[in-house]
Amino acid sequence: MPSWQRWQAQLADHLILICGALFMVVPVWMLVAATTHLPGARPFPRLDPGTGALENYSGFLTSSAGFSGDVTVLAMLWNSFLLGTGFAALKVLLSLLAAYALIYFRVRFASAIFAVLLLTLMLPLESRFLPTYEVVAQLGLVNSRSGLIMPLVASGLGTLFFRQFLLTVPDTLLESARLDGAGPFKFLKDILLPLSGPTAAALFLVLFVNGWNQYLWPVIVTTEESTYTLVRGMQFFGNSSLRGLMLAVIAMLPPALLVILFQRQVVKGLFDGSH
Repeated sequence: MPSWQRWQAQLADHLILICGALFMVVPVWMLVAATTHLPGARPFPRLDPGTGALENYSGFLTSSAGFSGDVTVLAMLWNSFLLGTGFAALKVLLSLLAAYALIYFRVRFASAIFAVLLLTLMLPLESRFLPTYEVVAQLGLVNSRSGLIMPLVASGLGTLFFRQFLLTVPDTLLESARLDGAGPFKFLKDILLPLSGPTAAALFLVLFVNGWNQYLWPVIVTTEESTYTLVRGMQFFGNSSLRGLMLAVIAMLPPALLVILFQRQVVKGLFDGSH
C-alpha cells in the first residue's frame, strides 16, 4: 500500500476514534459542568464550567435527603459501596469455587451443570427478581444489606471465566501437589488462588461496577430510606435539579475512576490470566 493511502487510512481511523470519544465524553462533561454553576442558573445542558463547584459540593455529602430526612448522601454512598463490594467479592468467590469443583472433582453430569450455568447468561437478571423477592421476604431479609447482596451472588459469567482459566493450569501442578501430600483445600489455597489473582481482580472490578449500578433490585427489596443506594436515591432530587445532577456525578465517579485507573489490568486479567 502506498504511503499516502496508508496515511489516509490512519487519518480515517483516528477521526472515527475521536468522534466516538467525543460522543461518549461530551454528555459526561455537560453533566459535570452543569453542577459547577450556582443555584438559580440554567443547570443543564451546559458546556461552560462555572465557579460554584466548591460551594455546591461542600455540604452536599452530609445534607439530609429523602422524605423523612433520615438518610444523607454519605450514607447512600456507603450503602452503594457495600453493595458493590459484597456483590463482587461473593460472586468472585462463588464462581471460583464452582469452577474448581467442575474441573478438579468427579462431579456427575458436570457438563450438563455447566451448560445450565451458561444458559443463565441468556436470561436477563431482572427476569428472576419476582421469585427471588418472594424467597427474600420469607427469610426476613427485606430492607437489609444481606437481602440486597445475597440473592445476586450466583454468576454463570464468573464461573465461565474461571473455568476457562483453570483449564489452562498445567496438570503437573496438581500431580506435584499430590506428591507433596496437599489436599484439595491446600491445592486451592496455595496454588490456584495465587495463579488466579489477576483474573479474580479483573472480574471483581467488572462485577463491582455492575453491582454499584444496580437499580431495580434495590428498588424491589428496600423500602426504608436508610438502606437506599446512590442510584436509588436519585428519585429524591429529580433528574433535572442541581442536587440531582450532583448526585449523578457522585454516583458516576467511583466506578469510572476504577475503570480508568485499572483498565489495563482488567484486559490483562480477563484475557491473559496469569501470563
